[in-house]
Amino acid sequence: MVTLDIFSDPVCPWCYIGKANLDRALAEHPDHPFAIQWHPFQLNPDMPAEGMPKRAYLEDKFGGKARVDAIHERLREFARTAGVEMDPDKPQRIPNTLDAHRLIHWAGIEGVQPAVAAALMRAYWVDGRDIGDHETLAAIAGENGMDRDATLRLLDSDADADDIAARDADARQKGVTAVPTFLIARQYVVSGAQPPQMWAQVIADLAASPST
Repeated sequence: MVTLDIFSDPVCPWCYIGKANLDRALAEHPDHPFAIQWHPFQLNPDMPAEGMPKRAYLEDKFGGKARVDAIHERLREFARTAGVEMDPDKPQRIPNTLDAHRLIHWAGIEGVQPAVAAALMRAYWVDGRDIGDHETLAAIAGENGMDRDATLRLLDSDADADDIAARDADARQKGVTAVPTFLIARQYVVSGAQPPQMWAQVIADLAASPST
């Protein structure tokens, strides 16, 4: 197997689209060699713990309503091309995602990380759920094979918060500046929401490599 490390944030629209493109390539190549691991990277690390109203935050960040409307329409177009549902106006808040990353970490320990990572993105981008809310996160855990009540107790504590923050900082120190960022076989870095054709070529190259 070849390790595919993915640095992402559930509230990053390009992470959602990039995952859809990767998923399509993997489905078309079921004999792919990848063992996927998800890693924390907060898109908005200074976001208050309670989050902020999404539209107001984006309009302030990008320079007004018209600019955000244009960005959202572009995202809808890319999502359609990727074959996934996305309404960038559906989420009403931008959360601090430290707790979402803690949940992804715990899901990895329990062997359900791919399902939980996917569920968090769908919850935010399709359903507009607040994935900064502990009850919401615990519900998502319960919906994907984890113990809801145990997860809620962990979320209400500081368990692994320092570890997630340290891993985020370490990724930045090693050169990750934006997400999604993919690290293939601990050697090759690919950034951005790459199309399925690119992943198909990577899979073919790995299959042809003597080391794999």
